[in-house]
Amino acid sequence: MLVVDDDRAVRTALSVNLRKAQYDVALASASAEALQLLRESSYDVLLTDVNMPGGSGLDLLAEVRTHWPDTRVVVMTGFGSVKDAVGAMKAGAADYIIKPVEREELLLLLDRALRTRALQRELAQLRHEVTEKYGFANMIGISAPMRAVYEQVEAVADSNALVLINGETGTGKELIAHAIHYRSRRAQGPMVAVNCGALPESLLESELFGHERGSFTGATRQHQGKFEQADGGTLFLDEVGEIPASVQVRLLRVLEGGTFTRVGGETPVKVDVRVICATNRDLRKEVQAGTFRADLYYRLHVFHIKLPPLRERRDDIPLLVSHFSKKFSERHLRKEPTISAAAMRSLQAHSWPGNIRELEHFMERTVLLAAGGEITTAQLPEVEPPARPAGTSVSIEDIGPGGLPSALDQVERQLIIEALTEAGGVQAQAARKLGISRSNLNYRIGRLNIRLQDITFG
Repeated sequence: MLVVDDDRAVRTALSVNLRKAQYDVALASASAEALQLLRESSYDVLLTDVNMPGGSGLDLLAEVRTHWPDTRVVVMTGFGSVKDAVGAMKAGAADYIIKPVEREELLLLLDRALRTRALQRELAQLRHEVTEKYGFANMIGISAPMRAVYEQVEAVADSNALVLINGETGTGKELIAHAIHYRSRRAQGPMVAVNCGALPESLLESELFGHERGSFTGATRQHQGKFEQADGGTLFLDEVGEIPASVQVRLLRVLEGGTFTRVGGETPVKVDVRVICATNRDLRKEVQAGTFRADLYYRLHVFHIKLPPLRERRDDIPLLVSHFSKKFSERHLRKEPTISAAAMRSLQAHSWPGNIRELEHFMERTVLLAAGGEITTAQLPEVEPPARPAGTSVSIEDIGPGGLPSALDQVERQLIIEALTEAGGVQAQAARKLGISRSNLNYRIGRLNIRLQDITFG
């Protein structure tokens, strides 16, 4: 605590009361002396009088705000000097108190100022941790395909351009979306994500655009959708290719005009949101098949980033293995294992259909099994490319009147049934095998009309 007042009696009284309250107090009789103390040490709170010879408390406030923004400033002003108090608050003071100062009021006010400063510190630390987590330091890879991705992220991050990220499941699309946000001018704003493939049509519309009270059964209050929650920041639409046609229309409208109405509402809502989308589908083919609107596709395709699958960046596998080995050794309190050259070659030769996510899960298990020793090929029984599941072979002759979409649905349906069969009907295990979330699997089960009797139990 730094107390600044030209009246010695006031300084002494404040010092005694604050020290009784366990504050560490420094005293200054003028602004110049206070500035010198601020240069020499750090203070949580500055308590200053307004009217002082040789520089007012408001001038001191301006200096502190400029050079020591983390220090909370509380001003003291004479009775009836409301104008000074208002001016101080407008200039950035945390609070003000009227002289003569009452001890209990002062302690309450200072406690509030310190709590606010603690919250600001915590928020700054969380922002730093998030930035570190989604920074380039955590994007492991030096291969040419990944260097191209880094260059694209750098080029587009500090803009408001729509970004479409395309890549197979497990390639790190969400990580790239967060990296773009936290390297943009919107980094201090919200980063809101929604999995478009995990929700049925009726819920997805409400989730994106919100709803008014009474708009449907169970709508007991007004609900802000993801677009409103992301106002001033970024909205990440994962699995955008799963959005049904009716919601595609509404999405296109808000992307074009920045306004929408909540479900059941009539009042337009204006938002300032940057949209980043991700999909593992080829949206161009979806447009040709008639399942995705061409106008929405071209609106989303402003800046396209294609993430390479792990099999196309095998040079990065040793770096990823080392990263995950260290990560899971620390998490599970294990000594970090070494890995033989033959085992590393085996890992690099594997096709990794689940991409980085599959490698990550594999390394967690391997670290636990290795128990700090050496990882050898004998411990890698599962790294050979998996055989094609029975019943999933399809040829051009199999494409019937429904065309490609129908044929793809048949293959997807068979894969899900086989995954559920292997998992004994446990959806969480089946979802992990398929590399999707449980809610996404549940949505697909409903869409493809998969019933309990379709699953063969051992």
